[in-house]
Amino acid sequence: MIVRISSEGQYNLPGSYIDQLNDIDNELVEAVEADELAAYETLLKQMLDLVREHGQPLSVDELVESDLILPEPDLTLQEAKELFVGEGLLPG
Repeated sequence: MIVRISSEGQYNLPGSYIDQLNDIDNELVEAVEADELAAYETLLKQMLDLVREHGQPLSVDELVESDLILPEPDLTLQEAKELFVGEGLLPG
């Protein structure tokens, strides 16, 4: 799965991490809905770190459509309220 982290670049994330990414996404939705800033910041960092640590960075010269676009690391809780709604970033 090709994952883009806004303001950083793209990573090829093995499919074996998708469930873990989805679990974090679901927790993020709950933290945002509950207006829990500390939990939100921790979970966003976990999500981005998972992609950075387990994904293979793609060259900036390589043009590949992203399967998933994650927010930038400094996304505020208020901004997240517009993104993390319903099913979150990952359906399911």
